[in-house]
Amino acid sequence: MGNGDTRVRGIAARAGGWSARHRWAAVGIWVLFVVLAMGLGSAAGRVDVKDSDQLKGETHTAARIIEDAGIEEPASETVLIQAKDGGLKATDAEFRSAVTAVVKAVEGTGKVTDVTSPYDTQTISKDGRSALVQFDMRGESDTAGERVEPVLKAVEDVQKDHESLRIEEIGGASMMKTFDDAFGDDFQKAEYSAVPVALGILLIAFGALVAALLPVLLAVTAIMATMGLMGIVSHVMPMSDTANSVMLLVGLAVGVDYCLFYLRREREEREAGRDAQTALRVAAATSGRAIIVSGVTVCVAMAGMLFTGLAEFEAMGLASLMVVAVAMVGSVTVLPALLSLLGERVEKGKIPFLHPQSKLRRNRGRGNRESRFWTAVLKGVLARPVISVVVAAGALLAIAAPALGMKTQNLTLDQEFGDSLPIVQTYNRLNEAFPGGSDPAEVVVKADDINAPEVQSALADFRERAISSGASRGPVEIKLHDEKNIAFVYVPLVGGSDLDKAGASLDKLRDDVRPATLGKVDGVEAPITGQVAGSKDFNDQLAGAVVPVFAFVVVFAFGLMLLSFRSLTIAITSIVLNLLSVGAAYGILVAVFQHGWGASLVGAEGVGAIITWLPLFLFVILFGLSMDYHVFVVSRIREARLRGRTTKDAIQHGVVTTAGVVTSAAVIMVAVFAIFGTLSMQSMKQMGVGLAAAVLIDATIIRGVLLPAVMALLGERNWYLPKWLHRLPDLTHDEAPEAVTRGTAREDEGERVPV
Repeated sequence: MGNGDTRVRGIAARAGGWSARHRWAAVGIWVLFVVLAMGLGSAAGRVDVKDSDQLKGETHTAARIIEDAGIEEPASETVLIQAKDGGLKATDAEFRSAVTAVVKAVEGTGKVTDVTSPYDTQTISKDGRSALVQFDMRGESDTAGERVEPVLKAVEDVQKDHESLRIEEIGGASMMKTFDDAFGDDFQKAEYSAVPVALGILLIAFGALVAALLPVLLAVTAIMATMGLMGIVSHVMPMSDTANSVMLLVGLAVGVDYCLFYLRREREEREAGRDAQTALRVAAATSGRAIIVSGVTVCVAMAGMLFTGLAEFEAMGLASLMVVAVAMVGSVTVLPALLSLLGERVEKGKIPFLHPQSKLRRNRGRGNRESRFWTAVLKGVLARPVISVVVAAGALLAIAAPALGMKTQNLTLDQEFGDSLPIVQTYNRLNEAFPGGSDPAEVVVKADDINAPEVQSALADFRERAISSGASRGPVEIKLHDEKNIAFVYVPLVGGSDLDKAGASLDKLRDDVRPATLGKVDGVEAPITGQVAGSKDFNDQLAGAVVPVFAFVVVFAFGLMLLSFRSLTIAITSIVLNLLSVGAAYGILVAVFQHGWGASLVGAEGVGAIITWLPLFLFVILFGLSMDYHVFVVSRIREARLRGRTTKDAIQHGVVTTAGVVTSAAVIMVAVFAIFGTLSMQSMKQMGVGLAAAVLIDATIIRGVLLPAVMALLGERNWYLPKWLHRLPDLTHDEAPEAVTRGTAREDEGERVPV
């Protein structure tokens, strides 16, 4: 950490310098890139993940058999006919009359096929109070929700004529329609409201309309370009709607953050008395570099999803990686060009009661503005670093403690939506009367000749043993596709909506019943799929991916920190603090959604579990996003240290001068993520609450208390790098403490900076 003369030759400084000198070219290239990406993406179209690619294992095998055979499984519907009290039985005349009326009504719509009576299929409950009329919707299953309205109306009309009975419809099509009507606009509203929320917070932060619009403009154009790129890339790796939503969230978060970091530093330098050109060079060399380091780290974290082997995760990971890369490139290229073009006009559209113009004039020549609040906090933290570390780390470990008992599972319908929808109550009543009837296991049997005597005998044995083994209480339904030599066997699982018990029933089918029946016939494939099987296969595959993903993200993030700061200590503390932040987020999730502590505050009563995909997803997203703040703050501390300040002074200066921008960025992220916490689906609530809580903890306790306290305790050891690591590439060269304040460097030379 000596004094001397160093040259700034980094990518960020060079890119910013070139863009500022060729501003119209830089803006034009960016606009052309966005337009081309959108145009090519639109022309190419988007290829979405197929059902057969979603999972590995038996679920994948079953989907592949169905796709290869060209069988389009219709959307199945069920009408539950149930006595409201114990009086009526399925054998009574009034009950039979209702069944006949339902069959006639649904057939009369012309929208259904294969209508079956419970008296033919024996779909009558053990107590005789409930019966099921089953049928399939005509046409493609994906669009059945758009055609089911007349059928629902017909069933409602029958209900009006039979007040002593409960007559309710449930199935793939009716659930699709119900959810679209109730929650279809939820995601769009959340996505559309995210941008105005971010803009409003930026207006408060900058006090000027133009300055506030720049980060939003960069984020939106980065998202638009990435949408186009997703269409092109999807022909190699299929994408999905979920990946699109995650990309939008991540793109808005990092796009606004990166622009905010850059713009704040440029304004800071101008407030300190530097001319616009010099201020821009300082921002390019410092915040620009921090953006690149942070962006590459986030990209590495997102790439961790590619190691899961799950198509949906791979799509989310690649989409997020692309939007971060695009936002990062835009921040260090087109943003300097725009700032150079705008000059003082970046302050246009001042909001009088928000714009701190008079205060800034008083501050000119006195350097960067410092947060009074964080100055007071830092004074106490740096005065008693040991106590600060013990208290902050102890608090976070206590918050993280509930995560040790985390239970993950795919949420059932009643867990996902509670009792807010009538169809959820129907789902519960159906499962109570016919355990597993709403989500039966589906055995896809493929044979050389499905009608061969030995195959038919094995199917009959499977049906009988599925019930006698205790895995199912029946009825077990078999549908033959003779021309395709395929049979579908539907087995209601004992346990119903209790996924743990239903999973045990599934294991009996897979491990005991199938080997003793269908498994004895040569040439027969019989993978077992369905919601319970899909959940189990997903959990098994995800469990196998946890260690590789965690290892990849942690190791590469450690390496990037080591190369970027040339300090083994900084690299280690970066990883430990980020893991602590993620652990605290896990603890909050488990406490709220699994144990129900304060669950009523977010409308999450009675969930009892964390949705399976969330822990790994949160780890990757949070580990990446938290690096934004960490890199920005530590870069500023190192910069101050390079200027000759003591480590303690450098810590104080770095934290308090970045507090404003970190707070603004965190408030935006928390607000955007919290919007998703207001959605009706519990899985989206969990994601929104988890992300918002983690970002809040990261920007306050971690960066404001724990990081400075740990660095204060370490002192000069913060910059420790063993001699045997000195051969590592030096990526710190463009972390300029101060850009040249006089003159303009030639394009082929670095800028001389006193260090």
